[in-house]
Amino acid sequence: MRVLLDSIEELKNTDISKKVDNRIEEFKKLGTKNSKEIFKELCFCILTANFNAERGISIQQAIDEGFLNYSEKRLQKELKKLGHRFPNTRAKFISEAQKHKNNLKKILNKPEQEVREWIAENVKGLGYKEASHFLRNIGFQNLAIIDFHIIDLLVKHGLIEEPKTLTKKKYLEIENLLKKIAEKSGLTLAELDLYLWFAETGKILK
Repeated sequence: MRVLLDSIEELKNTDISKKVDNRIEEFKKLGTKNSKEIFKELCFCILTANFNAERGISIQQAIDEGFLNYSEKRLQKELKKLGHRFPNTRAKFISEAQKHKNNLKKILNKPEQEVREWIAENVKGLGYKEASHFLRNIGFQNLAIIDFHIIDLLVKHGLIEEPKTLTKKKYLEIENLLKKIAEKSGLTLAELDLYLWFAETGKILK
């Protein structure tokens, strides 16, 4: 763990630190907006599951208000035109999620673990990872986004064995490990994720 902690500390002493801080502030500001704006970010996280994050961002910007009222058929057409890998299933998930577009703010008032559980159970297309991603992107600070980039990094540093499948139990185990790393680094899990993502990909996205 020491090598990883040292590499995080090095990044904290570069201009990456300012970029991380700015992105965290952007997330917090988004979390203060109305349910419909927050719903658009939920749709982004539905789009990015098993898909490229940068392309997901460009599709989110292109559809924008359409997430709120496009029919499933219209969403399929737009996603296909914009080059999404899974236009039909993602259109179906977003269309079904539209019933939550006006009440997300109420749900977000619960403790973060409860909110994540609710999202994973009630929004098709979002499991623990995607629910954590969504919540981080609207200002929640203490949930881990465990994707293959993070797993690869932890495996590389000998901190975990690569899991065959990422069950809920395994997800929470790795999240607890990341909490320890975050504490030792003086970071929140939200901040740590951005540093680890940069360490693995050289990018800070969302």
